[in-house]
Amino acid sequence: MKLATLKQGGRDGTLIVVSRDLTRAVRASGIAVSLQAALDDWNNLAPRLNTLYDELNAGTAEDAFDLDLAALAAPLPRCYQFLDGSAYLPHVERVRKARGAEVPKSFETDPLMYQAVSDGFLGPLDDIAMASTDWGIDFESEIGVITDDVPMGASAEECAGHIQLITILNDVSLRNLIPSELAKGFGFLQSKPRSALAPVVVTPDELGDAWRDCKVHLPLLTHLNGELFGKPEAGEDMQFSFAELLAHAALTRPLAAGTVLGSGTIANQDTARGASCLAEKRMLEIIANGKPETPFMQFGDRVRIEMLSQAGDSIFGAIEQTVIEYPR
Repeated sequence: MKLATLKQGGRDGTLIVVSRDLTRAVRASGIAVSLQAALDDWNNLAPRLNTLYDELNAGTAEDAFDLDLAALAAPLPRCYQFLDGSAYLPHVERVRKARGAEVPKSFETDPLMYQAVSDGFLGPLDDIAMASTDWGIDFESEIGVITDDVPMGASAEECAGHIQLITILNDVSLRNLIPSELAKGFGFLQSKPRSALAPVVVTPDELGDAWRDCKVHLPLLTHLNGELFGKPEAGEDMQFSFAELLAHAALTRPLAAGTVLGSGTIANQDTARGASCLAEKRMLEIIANGKPETPFMQFGDRVRIEMLSQAGDSIFGAIEQTVIEYPR
């Protein structure tokens, strides 16, 4: 099934069920007022939501309406926890190679992960408002999963059963602020503003055979200012599955229902497929020519992130954002 959130009903919005083709929707208020409320009681409420989804697709749902993507907030406007990994080693290798550093062998067995901003997500069509382009504004095209309650110490096999929803996201990064923050040895803060989620989240069964081994085996398409920027295969070169990433996160603490886990920037060994962030393209330019040629995002630049099914249909809807100057 497919779920989304309207920009009404307070900070957590109003939960709606969306048709498979993303054209129609129906409010789920008789079942759960918000997606977080649904996740808090997922085992009981998911079957009811799925019944409503079947009715919507069959054209029998009462009070259904045409879906307006501009009316959507992020499916989870805020969550209790957002963790972001870096599961694609080609991305890590290129970034480190550009500054003359090797990838430690431990990165092959011990996932990279940090605690990201969870108190608010941008909607799929919301602008990226920044005070300065000197900060090095970048997009990162990723896949994310959303869990129900995950107990502490859960194995990867157990974590696989706690992945309830899948989406795509834009993990906005401010590249020129990252080096000084990392030099402090205490992680990201100012360099990682709010990220954006796709219009809808979907249950794993919506992906069919493309969801296997707790990975999504489809290309993730990124366009910058209307030009194709990258289309790497998300299931290829992913060192750690989502189940393995969740097990890493849950080693010393339980994960609350509604936890969002990002894959990190999608990247393949095959550079002909393009990239999923400007930083990686710049690193490839440094490796090839000794200096970067591609600028970071400027005011007015527009990024579009989308995943299509094997039949060519949009699965999650598109994230489409424009960088604007923050209105002080």
